[in-house]
Amino acid sequence: MKKRIAIFASGSGSNAQKLMEHFKRSNDIEISLVLTNNADAYVLQRADNFEIPTHIFDKHEFYKTDEIIDLLKNLDIDFIVLAGFLWLIPQNLIAVYPGRIINIHPSILPKFGGKGMYGDHVHHAVMAAGGTEGGITIHYVDENYDEGEYIYQARYKIDKSDNLEMVKFKGQQLEHQHYPRIVETVVKKIKK
Repeated sequence: MKKRIAIFASGSGSNAQKLMEHFKRSNDIEISLVLTNNADAYVLQRADNFEIPTHIFDKHEFYKTDEIIDLLKNLDIDFIVLAGFLWLIPQNLIAVYPGRIINIHPSILPKFGGKGMYGDHVHHAVMAAGGTEGGITIHYVDENYDEGEYIYQARYKIDKSDNLEMVKFKGQQLEHQHYPRIVETVVKKIKK
């Protein structure tokens, strides 16, 4: 039986797409559901292109009910991957999936992490601090933003001539290169 992943995303979903591509032909793991808190998120189109079911939810459903947990259980979801998902994961969801939720962050944590530190906000902060390197951190998710145990980190050099788009590009290259591989490694270790 394949292990089943649910992806949570809030925006474009470029990492979600890399995961969908990576697991499309896997005999062991499948992307079974894409969930978003943004009805206009491009990740919905990406999921549709791969014929993966989607679910759109609001704050009430996510934080005040167990509807998301029930949906995940009904679909026999084994693992959750955050791919540009901006909301804090509630304690009840963490309790049902302990050690089975991971996220990717666009910096070398613990630097430039925490509430409000995502996407371009992180890249701006790194550049404003005069950073000479950027990077990514793949980590387990706990009840706080970006504080879960680290699984993998990778770095890239920031040149003086790099603008925001170049820094972002270098970071995304690392994300797309490593996230699917690390997700596969972690998911293969869990018991079905």
